[in-house]
Amino acid sequence: MSYNVLAFDFGASSGRAMLGSLEGGKVSVQEIHRFSNDPEIINGMYYWDIVRLFHEIKTGLLKAKAYGGYESVAIDTWGVDFGLLDSEGRLLGNVYHYRNARNEAAAKEFLQNVMPMQELYRRTGIQYAPFNTVFQLYALKTQQPYLLENAEHLLFLPDLFNYFLTGKIHTEYSEASTSGLLNVQTKDWDWEIIDKIGVPRRLFSPISPPGEIVGTLSQEICDELLIEPAKVVSIASHDTASAVVSVPSTEKDTVYISCGTWSLFGTELSKPIVSDSARSCNFTNEGGFDGSIRFLKNIMGTWLIQQSRRYWNRSGLSLSYDDLERMALENEPLSFKAIFDVDDPLFLAPGDIPVRIETYFRQKDPHAYSPHTIGETMASIYCSLVTRYCETLKMLEKVTGKTYQAIHMVGGGVQDKTLCRMTANLCGVKVIAGPVEATVIGNIMVQLIAGGVVKDLNEARQIVKTSFSCETYFPT
Repeated sequence: MSYNVLAFDFGASSGRAMLGSLEGGKVSVQEIHRFSNDPEIINGMYYWDIVRLFHEIKTGLLKAKAYGGYESVAIDTWGVDFGLLDSEGRLLGNVYHYRNARNEAAAKEFLQNVMPMQELYRRTGIQYAPFNTVFQLYALKTQQPYLLENAEHLLFLPDLFNYFLTGKIHTEYSEASTSGLLNVQTKDWDWEIIDKIGVPRRLFSPISPPGEIVGTLSQEICDELLIEPAKVVSIASHDTASAVVSVPSTEKDTVYISCGTWSLFGTELSKPIVSDSARSCNFTNEGGFDGSIRFLKNIMGTWLIQQSRRYWNRSGLSLSYDDLERMALENEPLSFKAIFDVDDPLFLAPGDIPVRIETYFRQKDPHAYSPHTIGETMASIYCSLVTRYCETLKMLEKVTGKTYQAIHMVGGGVQDKTLCRMTANLCGVKVIAGPVEATVIGNIMVQLIAGGVVKDLNEARQIVKTSFSCETYFPT
């Protein structure tokens, strides 16, 4: 008999509900509901439409009923963002998006007046990013203190959705670890940082490891949707943590790129590295399944391609991703003349990325070559992204003192064969690409472990390796 679970995976631009089934030693996934994730800008502020996203969860629960049911439900999302609940458990306003411009100014002020980055990194092990929760909270404290004064609980997005489903307050480790509020050694809240921000300690509930049962679907949800109660599992609920669970390697030292809107480039460690070298290279130490540390670097990923396509299509064109890949290939010989820093803050906000790429080169050297056509811009994006991969591999080897012979690329970005091929060629190591649905598969595998039908992480990865094919690219 098969064992069925339901996984919800939220990305920055879309989400989906997928059924996972374990039968005969293999796991399969089936998409039953897909929906767009459309943040809104209101009065200059960027918000997630959290109420509509919860509606999509309910829709997924209803659709799953028609497929014969499921033993458990679990949700993964991006990191750092959070909702605030009042003393009655009601949501205090909508949820701010991490790309809000005010975060950068708040981050600079925090590091200058509250705690320098060197000390913050030593305590948390989290790389600098202006959207980290620690800086978002500082922005709230300085600009909207009344929200914090009226708040009783702070819940990161997977925990917030779990609360909506069960009524239970729960904080999962891998998601909380992205915040810059956890002590990297104790894996618990760093109260000194929280006190220095000036936010009440009552907001923060105890940290729980991935794989715990939060509760069951509430009677209210079951009555509304006419469904049976099912367990709600708090998996490794940060999407990268789930993706890393599905990396089909049982080797001790494995390099991965979880490739999507962001490219998360790193390895798994048993202990954090918070050396000056790690900090200067801007590596982060985030939590993973089974107590592991995801030692990685956040790199701007296919966001650059997604936003460029959106800009061109809103300008009256009709370009597919295949069109953009083909146009990039036609211009590849020119592309290494136009390498830019993909992680420049100029590219963080949504919008006219192609215009900003031109601006980047014009500010750097108005007389140098810069991309102008769509094909030139796409080639520049590909080569700039892969150049950053190559730089990161070298930094990773330097900081860890290890040499890596292969890169496992997982996630939706591996469908881009040009990106995989160029990564293998420039990094000079083989690239093993797959599985595509890495985050959902990792979500499902932790549910299977929590349900007692898969023994541990090693068995889970062996099942993934058996169940899904990968494509290997060799450097040429």
